[in-house]
Amino acid sequence: MNRKLLTGGLTALIAAFLIAYFASPVLAVRGLTEAATTGDETALRARVDFPAFRASLKEELNAELVAQMRADAGSDNPVLSGLGMLLAPSLVSGMVDAFVTPQAIATMVRSARAPDPMDRPGQIESPAPADEDKDTVSQSWAYRDLNTFAVTLTNNRHPDQQLALLMERRGLFGWKLAGIDLTVPSEDDAL
Repeated sequence: MNRKLLTGGLTALIAAFLIAYFASPVLAVRGLTEAATTGDETALRARVDFPAFRASLKEELNAELVAQMRADAGSDNPVLSGLGMLLAPSLVSGMVDAFVTPQAIATMVRSARAPDPMDRPGQIESPAPADEDKDTVSQSWAYRDLNTFAVTLTNNRHPDQQLALLMERRGLFGWKLAGIDLTVPSEDDAL
């Protein structure tokens, strides 16, 4: 009888651990979404790894910019295009460093709009959302691996407008926003 009780208790303990382990990113996403919706800067600062997020955004924007420049290179002056490719990363880096703030993160979460490095930091909308915007963004969640959880945000008014926020595990149950993926494949691409 004691053996059955011990086995049952151990099974319940393992099940509770696994549920908490795999459900913890959903709770972290809910906390991030709530902080973004209410404009709580302190809560956003606690839920975002800003250096990692900035590095990820720089990488994504630089890749997008290089791809655009390569597409435009055929019609333009190749010397000017090459110079642009050399200077673009430093320009993007400076803009991203100034751009990525708690307010910018809140705007991304609320709007599902990819950041535009050409926006000046003063042009970012205020963290207080309008009532009509509350239900315009839908979320889908998926693990990319055991330590990376992707939250794909889709603007319901513009279904082609998506971005994925990448949460990374910190310890057993902690998660922080640490990356962004601007090239979210659509369901049609996956087939």
